Amino acid sequence: MNSAIRWRIHSLQAFLFVVLAGAGAFALYEGTFVTNQVHDELVAQQISFPAADQIKTGGALDPAEFPKEIRDQAGNQVTDGNQARIYANDFIGIHLSKIANGLTYSTIGTKVSQLQAQQAGLSKTDPQYIALQNQITTLQSERTTVFQGEMLRGTLLNSYGWWQFGTYMTYAAYGLFLAALVVLGALVFEAVVAARQPEKIKVAQQKTATA
Repeated sequence: MNSAIRWRIHSLQAFLFVVLAGAGAFALYEGTFVTNQVHDELVAQQISFPAADQIKTGGALDPAEFPKEIRDQAGNQVTDGNQARIYANDFIGIHLSKIANGLTYSTIGTKVSQLQAQQAGLSKTDPQYIALQNQITTLQSERTTVFQGEMLRGTLLNSYGWWQFGTYMTYAAYGLFLAALVVLGALVFEAVVAARQPEKIKVAQQKTATA
């Protein structure tokens, strides 16, 4: 291999090392920024899991209703994406399933509209009108609760999604750094070890010729 080709290989390896190291640094920065941002926002919300003394029958973390995943978080504050997911799915989600027989915000709205349509042809003094109005009032109250719960749950799951993104970016950074080290190792080998091989061969040939 002549010196021109060797120089090109060294240049390519050096360029690749810089690109991989730069990409790794960027990925590490982004991953750290995202996870720190999620952490800071969650801490500011001051959301905590029910205390450990609520892990009992009839408690806020009744073992018959709530999985071990959330019971293991008893008393902790929500500070990272995984905790946000657990709180959203295993706590808020379970409570929402008990409101209005598990109806969502939009389906409760449909139900209210149907009841109001039934009211339309009735007198306000009609007992049936009053009974329907009581149902509507209850559903509207439940709809407000479900809306608030779904909004908080959605926000927490969004935090979980970004936390996962930041975590994967950090893992990608480590992979890029590893690849950069491999390229650097190859560059050093080519520049220091492989470059001496032709010289050693030449010296060996000269010794053989003079022997």
